[in-house]
Amino acid sequence: MRDRHVVALYDNYLSCMAGLSREDTRRLTRFTSRFRRDPIGQYVYEKIDGATGPNMRILQVDEQTQGAYWAVVLRPEKRSRQAVFVLLWAAPREDAEAWARGHNCSIHPVTGALQIVPVEVERKAAAAAATAPLEDGAYAQFSDDQLMGLGVPTGALGLVRQLRDEAHLDEHGADLPQEAYEGLALLARGESLETTRRALGFEEPHREVDPEDYSAALLKPTSRQRFMLVDDDEELEAILSAPLERWRVFLHASQRRLVERKTNGAWRVLGGAGTGKTVVLMHRARHLAAKVFNNPNDRVLVTTFTTNLAADIKASLEKICSPEVMERIEVASLDRWVSHFLKRQGFGRRLCYYREREGVELYSLWREAMDNYRPDDLPFPDSFYREEWEEVVQFHGCETEREYLRASRKGRGVRLNRADRRAVWSVFAEYRQLMKDNDVCESADAMRAARRLLEGSGQILPYRSVLVDEAQDIGQEAFRLLRQMVPLGEDGKRQDDLFIVGDGHQKIYRRRVVLSHAGIHVRGRARRLRVNYRTTEQIRRFAVGVLEGGVFEDLDGGDDQRRGYKSLVRGVAPVVKGCQSFEEELDEVMRFVGDDPAQHHQTCLVVRTRKLLERMEAELKARGVQTLRLQRSKAEDRSKPGLRLATMHRVKGLEFEKIAVANVNKRVVPLDAVLATTSDDVVRLGAESGERALLYVSLTRARREALVTYHGEPSPFLGLEHS
Repeated sequence: MRDRHVVALYDNYLSCMAGLSREDTRRLTRFTSRFRRDPIGQYVYEKIDGATGPNMRILQVDEQTQGAYWAVVLRPEKRSRQAVFVLLWAAPREDAEAWARGHNCSIHPVTGALQIVPVEVERKAAAAAATAPLEDGAYAQFSDDQLMGLGVPTGALGLVRQLRDEAHLDEHGADLPQEAYEGLALLARGESLETTRRALGFEEPHREVDPEDYSAALLKPTSRQRFMLVDDDEELEAILSAPLERWRVFLHASQRRLVERKTNGAWRVLGGAGTGKTVVLMHRARHLAAKVFNNPNDRVLVTTFTTNLAADIKASLEKICSPEVMERIEVASLDRWVSHFLKRQGFGRRLCYYREREGVELYSLWREAMDNYRPDDLPFPDSFYREEWEEVVQFHGCETEREYLRASRKGRGVRLNRADRRAVWSVFAEYRQLMKDNDVCESADAMRAARRLLEGSGQILPYRSVLVDEAQDIGQEAFRLLRQMVPLGEDGKRQDDLFIVGDGHQKIYRRRVVLSHAGIHVRGRARRLRVNYRTTEQIRRFAVGVLEGGVFEDLDGGDDQRRGYKSLVRGVAPVVKGCQSFEEELDEVMRFVGDDPAQHHQTCLVVRTRKLLERMEAELKARGVQTLRLQRSKAEDRSKPGLRLATMHRVKGLEFEKIAVANVNKRVVPLDAVLATTSDDVVRLGAESGERALLYVSLTRARREALVTYHGEPSPFLGLEHS
């Protein structure tokens, strides 16, 4: 920061712009740009009668704005090494003055971060301090210094000492600084002080904090969660054009540490829905391409498991990256990358997908192998062979009988002796030969072929780093390939090579992943994001309830725990409506969507299958409702009008103000056709867990409201008794 002055924006200043008219938004944007360039020369700063802090000022934005808008500005009296100005709020003069009187803006004496604290909190705390602290209060075991080390303001300690439990904290959470509320919430859930500090990205407390050095305060990670340093007009214009897209600017301290961390080896980041995993991945891709791997020939690859998710990520990256940086970032689904790579290498076999439908190429070859080579003396159903193929043969990459005989069958519910394995292998050997004869292969085979081509040729790809989103749905062979795409150095290490994010609770495909078995070791380099910034706590709790009874893995052979997750957003509980018919469900959905077509693009209607989606689409159009079905290979474009329609698979990775999940009926969720494909109890539990994950994913796309409807018997996942 070499300029003679520093200008920053408080995130609530951007929120002020959300409800303005288009013309007033333009005027406030112009003011903000002018103010960034010169906050001193042309403005008249006025003191505010009754303001508690000496540094608050207001100044007129533009006489033409409706109600004569005024900005609340932090303008410290004592100059630090640079003059610091912070735009805090904007409103008509009376409201701006009221906001300034109701808030203090100061540097926290322990963390050194800049904080906005409502005056009302300090009044409540002062009143509480007159009463003896609760001996059995939620924070009785922690000292004042320990609580302040989590960002609790000095003036709020008396209030915190009176809090009984997490529910009591939630009643006052909105008034506390974000970092303080987060830390207190995790402590109330039984997390240790050290775990809480690490999970939320707190720095070690410094003994000396200059209460007047606002330049240093703005650089603290916890300050940067709420304050944006404005560096240039181009960046500012991009932010002001979409003031509600906070993810583009404001990163949580724990997220920023992951974005900017120098790593010596692969990193794995887990986190529940809404914790910002994909946001971290995108900001890290930008950071690496802009500041670490920024030579002209360097490339950073961002990949995921489906084409539509890749398209969504690319569209979002283009919002935060300059064209120059974007040239060094490649975004592609892994299957598409593999297909293009193999084609360039002259690999003659086509990548195909297995679906159990007549006329589908791989299914026809599979049936031929089964009909001709299935052992007559083994009592296993058809489903057993396909499961054995996917979960043992393809998982371990077995291409010979010998490899199959040696492969672990951990997790399979049916035991096989050596003779049984030999008999079963005859089906797999024939299937492999039929695929070869017809010049086709499965995805795992294509990835194995790409890996071997890289290994055999010694080919060095331009990728200095690969970032993987939704890792729980990418198979084992994929990670073996990814490890080869960014090979380790001679010392067995490589800086910033692999960054893997996922959530076992959102695993919607039956693909096992054990990173260590793919040569990717993350011990000591694994982190978990715990705070949900998208979904209300009420929706989060309801969605987590859907997961009860399922089994979810952490990408490396362990369980993905749900303990410790918390949403900072409060709201209304999801509404569950039982109906008599499909048409009555549609009536409920229409009431939920509302009468204003201009707002319909903020709502998505989600169902389990494509056939149900087509029926919903036809019925809604018959009622005159404009709809937009989300496509598999295209990014979702929020500028287009219409109620969004999506299957549970397609809505993954997106978010909306409101989500309606319809036809959550018995035999639909979970889908009978999915559970009926197996007689193996272990595989069935995995399939049921995937169905639970689909409903969980659908619900957690909602930021504000969620509706669940069914007709007839409800899904057993809803925990309702049908009378």
